[in-house]
Amino acid sequence: MSKRRFSAGGGGTVGFHPGSAVHGDRAVSAQRSGKGITQARTTVESRTRLLVENTAGAGKTMGKTAQEVSDILAAVPKSLRGRTGPGRLPPPLITPGQQTTPAKKACHAVLYEFEKATGEPPSLFNLNGSEGELGSNRDRHVLIGDGRIGVPPFGWLMHDRRSDGIPLILETPQQNYEPADDDNSPDPYDLKMMKLLEGWVKD
Repeated sequence: MSKRRFSAGGGGTVGFHPGSAVHGDRAVSAQRSGKGITQARTTVESRTRLLVENTAGAGKTMGKTAQEVSDILAAVPKSLRGRTGPGRLPPPLITPGQQTTPAKKACHAVLYEFEKATGEPPSLFNLNGSEGELGSNRDRHVLIGDGRIGVPPFGWLMHDRRSDGIPLILETPQQNYEPADDDNSPDPYDLKMMKLLEGWVKD
């Protein structure tokens, strides 16, 4: 769906990956991404916010660090920043870490670093486990609790002030990718993840 169509439908936010440093100069690539955001903002009149998503940093992809997201946003005129911001965060900003299991203090430090670099907290979070080792720069989605991140960091996130009042997007696999046309039952994996999330909300 194009941003224009999404905006016409009343969509509140659009998150996107900021591309790659195809020629190796990441500063130039940050400027190019910012220019693209500026063009989109000035071409389409809309209240929909554009959110720069951080990435796990594989290859030459941009957005590996909070500073890179900040550099991209810095290339957007201040007059347009109200409708542009940072988004996504976990697990890509957790997976580049060096610990085998992320500690609570370290996870909160990542959130603080992101907020300090960009000037505001993220405006959405993607929730999924990752099969890659911490520091692998790989974000292969698995169920929360499977993979290398574990369960506790997501509980810490749900109780952090920066997760209040923003979209939390569940990006975990499904058990049945091709259900029958007349099958309206929820996917078992979705039910499992929702039960997990509801448990944190009630805590």
